[in-house]
This record gives sequence, structure tokens and C-alpha cells, in this order.
Amino acid sequence: MEDIAPPPATRLDVRDLRVVVALASAGTTARAATLLHLTQPAVSRALLAAEERLGARLFDRTPRGLVPTPAGQELVTGATRLLVALGDLEHRVRAPVAPSVRLRLVCECYTAYHWLPSALVALRRSLPGIHLSLSVEHTQTPVPALVAGELDVALITTAQVPRTGLETRALFSDEIVFVVAASHPLASRKTLTREDLRTHTLLTSPTPPAESQWFMARAFGRERPRLRVERMPLTEAILDVTRAGMGIALLSEWITAPHLTKGDLVVKRLASGPLRRPWRMAWRREVGDAALRLHSALEATVPRGLVG
Repeated sequence: MEDIAPPPATRLDVRDLRVVVALASAGTTARAATLLHLTQPAVSRALLAAEERLGARLFDRTPRGLVPTPAGQELVTGATRLLVALGDLEHRVRAPVAPSVRLRLVCECYTAYHWLPSALVALRRSLPGIHLSLSVEHTQTPVPALVAGELDVALITTAQVPRTGLETRALFSDEIVFVVAASHPLASRKTLTREDLRTHTLLTSPTPPAESQWFMARAFGRERPRLRVERMPLTEAILDVTRAGMGIALLSEWITAPHLTKGDLVVKRLASGPLRRPWRMAWRREVGDAALRLHSALEATVPRGLVG
């Protein structure tokens, strides 16, 4: 025992991480308090204490809710991985005789990962022997990874899923919108046209080929115009470039809404109609029972305002 090095001192503990992740998922202290089975004042105090200990603001307080700052988003991403790993370790130690079920999970959209922790906590209650791992390296190619057996479950949007060996179920749908700076020449338009999209640079995240094809078909029909597209991995980076008037951002309204409170960004839609995007869960049949339990847990935590 004398050869074991002491763990590094940290300013946050597991309770702090759970509070931060719950706030990112819920968007308000009231909803986070419900997820954590705490009072709203207790959640508010825990957030303020964590920010004081770190010396960094983790959330912007806006009229529409709490929005993670860049530091907060980094903490949420890391905390999600740590909490998943800690939960797996606890279950292996406390219930070594429980049936072991492995689920390798990926989400096709990076910015949606904050939605998962509360669902994964509920899943562990119903399946104590589960071992979860987030396979973010397959974000761009979730379906091929499922087919190859490198993944067990994927949260996907428009990708085609072969029927052999795989199952799918719907979760909800969101809307892809166009965001421009309030000072942008298009900001005064009621709607946008296809010509607007051809003329201006489009700002988006790295997307799988299937989703790019879906967008082109919905926005342009049979046309295949040459577009100017800049891809950035972080929502915050996309919106910062948009604020500078350097293009039109293509983002989910669900992800964008908390960033619109300052009035420096405005949302536009195409004159041809809304671009609704389906979200589904796909899984390998070998993990059917665990996957169905996960689907139930995800349905219970679908972001408010989204439809199935």
C-alpha cells in the first residue's frame, strides 16, 4: 500500500460533476433539481460553489435558461465520460455477480451528447450489470460501425440502416434552421431562398455524408449546386463566426435556441418550408433487451418541445 501514489487533489467532486451535467441537460435549476432529487436552492448553491472553486463561469444566465460557457461545455463533456466510467466501476465492484452487458454507444451529433447522462443513469437502475462506453470516434460513420460490430447502439438522424442484423426505433424530430447575425444583409428577410444559400458561405459542423445528402435533397430538390461550406466541430465556434457576419449557420433549432437571447443572432427558414430532421436509435440485435431499455430511458428525457 505504501507504493500507491496519492490521487491528485481536485477542486470538484462527483456531486459537482453531476450538478453541472444535469444543468446542461435540463437548462434550468428547477428541472435539474427534479433530475437530481434536490431542491432548486441546493442546485443553485452547488453551481455557485463549483464556479467559485474553479474561478470560472460555467453557465451564462439567460432569460431562456442556462447556457454552458466554453469552460462549462468542456467540463460537461469531460464530466459525462467520468461519470459513465465511475458508474461502470461501481457496478463492477458492488455487483460482480450481475450479468455483464456491454453497450458501445455513439451519437451522430456532437452537440447532443449532453442529453445522454440522465438517460444513462436511469438505464443503470434497470440494468445494474451494464457496461457503457462512448465511442465518439465513430461519430461520422455510426451505421458502418454498427454493421462491422464496432458499435452496439447509435443515435442517428438521416442515415439509412440495413435491416439485416439491426433494429431501429424513432425518438423525436428537430428542425434545421438558418442563423445569421442581426447585422447580416439577410437578417431583414422574412425567409431565405435557394439563391441565398448559393450566394453566401454556409457554416456547419462535420456531418455524415447521409445527412449532407438529406439536406441537399430537402433544400434544393434535384439541383446539385456548388456551395461554399465551412465546417467547424463546436457549436460555439460556428455561432461566433456567424456573429461576425461571415456566413449562414446551419444548426438544429434545439441546439441553437439558448444562444439567441442576446439579440445578435436571428433565425431564418427557407421559403419552401421547414427542414424537419428525424432522430432514431439503431442497435445490433444481440443487445436487444439492453437497447430497448435505453430507448425507454431516452424517450423519458427527450428535450422539451420536440415531437416524436
